Amino acid sequence: MFTNVVSQVAILLVLMLIGVLLTKFGVLKENAIKSITDLVLYTVTPCVIIKSFVRKFEVSALKNLLLSFLIAILVHIGFILLSRLIFRTKEVSRRKVLQFGVIFSNCGYMSLPLQEALLGDNGVFYGSSFIAIFNLFVWSYGILLMSGDKKYLTPKKMILNPGIIGLALGLIVFLFSVPLPKVIYEPISYMASLNTPLPMIIIGYHLTKSKIFKGRAGFLAIAVRLVLFPMIALAIMYLCGIRGDLFVSVVISCCAPTAALTTMFSDKFGCETALSVNLVSLSTIISLITIPLIVTLAQMIA
Repeated sequence: MFTNVVSQVAILLVLMLIGVLLTKFGVLKENAIKSITDLVLYTVTPCVIIKSFVRKFEVSALKNLLLSFLIAILVHIGFILLSRLIFRTKEVSRRKVLQFGVIFSNCGYMSLPLQEALLGDNGVFYGSSFIAIFNLFVWSYGILLMSGDKKYLTPKKMILNPGIIGLALGLIVFLFSVPLPKVIYEPISYMASLNTPLPMIIIGYHLTKSKIFKGRAGFLAIAVRLVLFPMIALAIMYLCGIRGDLFVSVVISCCAPTAALTTMFSDKFGCETALSVNLVSLSTIISLITIPLIVTLAQMIA
């Protein structure tokens, strides 16, 4: 079990290293990465979500899906409250980055490939609901936290984003058992298959641009993001009697490293961008150790 998780994470690591090498040899440049990021965000991710919902409608699956929505909501609320308790530094710019960085995980780029590899379509099925709730929170609380201005809090950004749109289309396909003809399903499937290599290459590019930071707060944030929060989620779900693929899928989403949006929002709203880059990159590297350990534990008790 542990070997299986390690091997899947190792595959992701190799793909990241390809991104690193392509960057070092000048093949990947900033403009190319921005284009690839947009491709993944606006096309690949929705296709992955839709593909996971192409299945026979079952009441039990619907119940688990609704439960996964509820768990994802509670997880994000819990992480928000804990982040406010743990990180209280007087430097507003630094505090915003630390809180945002521990609340929001890279549940799309890092989690979905692993969920698909370990759990198949079930993992993506539940992982997609986590991403949908992630998008709701990141475009509401997240943008309010980083900007400090309610004018950026718009219903359009909360609802009309790739994760929510993909989920809405997927739900229609699942709830009404919409048969997708081959000429539509196959292109969706081909695009979805890009979800593992492209995000890992993107992360590899960003790893080459990072520098190790100094200061205890940053390392504390990484420990909270990669160990404390996932273990809290794991323990509470276990005590509540949640088991199976849903349990493992949520744990995978929770133990992912800091979301890449941390850097994007930091840059946009004038927060401590250097800190955000380090949180994203270093947490990604360390997660290659923590994810196998935590996910293996989740599989053992699921």
